[in-house]
Amino acid sequence: MDRDAETALARLVRSARVATLATLREGAPNASLVSVLPDAQARTLWLRLSRLAWHTQDLARDARAALLLAEADDARADPQTLARLTLRGEARPLAAEDPALAELRAAWLTRFPASAVTFELADFGFWRFAVRDARLVAGLARTWNVTPERLWEAVA
Repeated sequence: MDRDAETALARLVRSARVATLATLREGAPNASLVSVLPDAQARTLWLRLSRLAWHTQDLARDARAALLLAEADDARADPQTLARLTLRGEARPLAAEDPALAELRAAWLTRFPASAVTFELADFGFWRFAVRDARLVAGLARTWNVTPERLWEAVA
């Protein structure tokens, strides 16, 4: 992976506030838009999900999922040159008594202040997305498979 691709990868992970979450629903793909927060080392991506949402119900049955982080469409002539990163892994709920919850809540509210209301609703909780592997497309014919270790190194 070249320096420009590493920069694109780091930018996507650090700055993307939303991602497309892909789950399996009754044997078929299901895609949803979710908010996302990387931890300080980008080793974990945090999601705050409602138990009422299809994607959360899907993850409760099968933790395997994918997240797509994509550069915003800027109306360029060829949108296929926009950078995007697909992360495959597993999502698991964070236990309500986990000691990391207070710090995670503060970080979440710093990034998403309008989501404060979700902390008053019983159906919302944090989910930890652990990356198994990734694929970066940094433009036409600029594609790389990325291990978790390489991802963490590039984002650090």
